[in-house]
Amino acid sequence: MLHGAPMNFLSSIENWGFSAWVRESPTVWSYPLVIFLHAAGLSMVVGLSSVIDLAILGFAPGLPLAPMTKLYRLIGIGFWMNAISGIVLTMIDATTMLVNPIFWIKMLLIGLAIADVLVIKKKVFNDPLLDKRPQPADVRALAILSLLLWTGAVTAGRLTAYLGAHAGGIARL
Repeated sequence: MLHGAPMNFLSSIENWGFSAWVRESPTVWSYPLVIFLHAAGLSMVVGLSSVIDLAILGFAPGLPLAPMTKLYRLIGIGFWMNAISGIVLTMIDATTMLVNPIFWIKMLLIGLAIADVLVIKKKVFNDPLLDKRPQPADVRALAILSLLLWTGAVTAGRLTAYLGAHAGGIARL
């Protein structure tokens, strides 16, 4: 548990005017909008990544992979929606989130999942034989890893409200 200057710093972030407004304002343009954007960004990143992963694994054999490259633009938009709204959500509950080990596990899993998404994009969509043969075993393993990492990240994100330091803060849905 942090004490002294580090906790005072986190408290100052949490009590900053913008953070307090987002957390306490009764308007839908504050916390409700931020949590909506976080959920929408999450849906885009995890949902579209999962579609690509499942296609790689052969769950849609009649659907070509090549056109799915366009989904990466939406994944990128979803990522930035999630990152920006996630920073705001962290700010409004900084003394809880930033000392919660589950939060840091979530962040690690997100980092690994994003790295996996980028490796899949490079290996699959730069392949001149894309859609001419089944995906190699290493690419299928990356798709499985992606599904597992996203499942872990989403689960850890939800558990931050219930486990770890000061569980039960504002980070509830």
